[in-house]
Amino acid sequence: MLIEEIFGTDKAVVGMVHVAALPGTPLHSRPVQAIAEAAVTEARLLADAGLDGIILENMHDRPYLNQEVGPEIISSMTAIAHAVREAVDVPLGIQILAGANRAALAVAAMTGASFIRAENFVFAHVADEGLMPQAQAGPLLRYRREIGAEHVRIFADIKKKHSSHALTADVDLAETARAAAFFGADGVIITGTSTGQPVTLADVRDVSAAVELPIAIGSGITPNDLPQLWPLADLFIVGSFLKQDGNWVNPPDPDRVAALMAQVRTLRASQ
Repeated sequence: MLIEEIFGTDKAVVGMVHVAALPGTPLHSRPVQAIAEAAVTEARLLADAGLDGIILENMHDRPYLNQEVGPEIISSMTAIAHAVREAVDVPLGIQILAGANRAALAVAAMTGASFIRAENFVFAHVADEGLMPQAQAGPLLRYRREIGAEHVRIFADIKKKHSSHALTADVDLAETARAAAFFGADGVIITGTSTGQPVTLADVRDVSAAVELPIAIGSGITPNDLPQLWPLADLFIVGSFLKQDGNWVNPPDPDRVAALMAQVRTLRASQ
């Protein structure tokens, strides 16, 4: 299976590293070297605790641009990803907000990352940043071929959080997952309505029945709800719970990280 190929286990837990605000963004205040050092420290904490992978995301760059970022973001993310890749041994993923999937793919390909998290892969939707009218599967997969990056896997959000899906109200979540599979996604990601909000078990079951792709849970994971989700999904992306007070803007809390991984070890022992 793909998850085992990437992470060395059939059920993988991946931690989000929210890098500090990058140059040119409204909240930027630190040199890129300092941002990279902080990301390395956080990645090491997660890797040492036993998480199976890391995703770097520019979440502090809010408010985000719509599907395009400047060269200063791409070069900064490349430097940070390279530093993290040199520091930890676990697989690395890249997400560049909002929906800057081509940029994320380029960074991943040039830094030895294994995957990206992609928005707007199939269908249009209205995001916080505005209308994302063109599905990116076609141009993104052609770009991946063009730069020889087929080894970088694409995990696609479907009907993602922080978005209105009224435009596709007649296309349910399962059908959206089928479209992502048909258009060449390597896996699909299911989320709640916003950062830190849980998914519904019904949504996960519907998607699991619809496609044979790896299924990832992309928001709201806690040690308490993980046992219900564990049999239904293959990849568990955790961000907010791992941070102090469960708030994504804060640094990671080692006790929360340990609590999550204790639950993971319990679930693995019972398989």
